[in-house]
Amino acid sequence: MTSNPAGQGFQNKNRVAILAELDKEKRRLMQNQCLNNPGASIPLSRPALSKDFRDHAEQQHIAAQQKAALQHAHAHSSGFFITQDSSFGNLILPVLPRLEPE
Repeated sequence: MTSNPAGQGFQNKNRVAILAELDKEKRRLMQNQCLNNPGASIPLSRPALSKDFRDHAEQQHIAAQQKAALQHAHAHSSGFFITQDSSFGNLILPVLPRLEPE
């Protein structure tokens, strides 16, 4: 079996031309995308940091609300209350004492 170097040269030139055309089209599409959507090229690693900061600030805000609600409840009620996560979104929960049966 003999190979045809002239045929391979033509195929290589054809491949190079096709790859160059694809690269040119890719650059044109990316340029259009950047012009139409300027924020598309901004990396998305930064929002994770701001999300952590926002979660921390929200936890501090809830803790301050719990403390204020607990102080108000103790000042205006003769019952006992605790701060605890509630499935219903309550900041404080009343504590009922267990009485021994007589």
